Amino acid sequence: MCFLFAKIESIIEPMNNINYNIEMEKIIEANRKAGIKPSLLMQVCCAPCSTTVMYRIKDDFDIDMYYYNPMIYPRDELDKRTEQVEVLKGRMGITGDLIVPDNDVTDFADIAKVRKNSREGGEACYECYKLRLEETAKYAKEHGYDYFSTTLSISPYKNSKWLNEIGADLELKYGVKYLFADFKKRNGYKMSIELSEKYALYRQSYCGCIFSYNEMIEHNKKQEALNTDL
Repeated sequence: MCFLFAKIESIIEPMNNINYNIEMEKIIEANRKAGIKPSLLMQVCCAPCSTTVMYRIKDDFDIDMYYYNPMIYPRDELDKRTEQVEVLKGRMGITGDLIVPDNDVTDFADIAKVRKNSREGGEACYECYKLRLEETAKYAKEHGYDYFSTTLSISPYKNSKWLNEIGADLELKYGVKYLFADFKKRNGYKMSIELSEKYALYRQSYCGCIFSYNEMIEHNKKQEALNTDL
């Protein structure tokens, strides 16, 4: 799979002043007034990030959860996070399906070539968002969903401008509506921590790829060294 890496400057500029949470609320209100409950394919990154998202919108959409995160390292971590989404479904009483496609790490190969020389939040992360959202949009198109979206914007470490720009582009490309969102708004991230504790969910300490894993190890070693020096 080939990727063209856009320059960061051109990515950040569009849609800078849009409140995506308000855009989502407008969509929900319009659907309520029309008396409809659309189908939604939600790309989920992990169980903790999914808590607030499901809590807020599960009554307004028929939601299936799409667990496509091929970059997660190591494999047993991928399996653990997938299992935790299933646990969340049961504990929250979510009735939709959990769809787990083939999370082939080779899908991440081209992005990895850039990510290995950068830190979290840079150009490669934009392409990782795009990879996951595009696979979600394709599946949504093929299976007749009304909307697609992602839980990623719940995290303060994820760029909601990029996510929504990508979603808007994919809506045009695939003809499936994108649910604009910024789930970190209205204390969404704080709520996700509280709900994760309530439902006794595993909360990982790194984003997912081997590079973020190594950065976590590096950070932990530095913290240990500082604590030893005290």
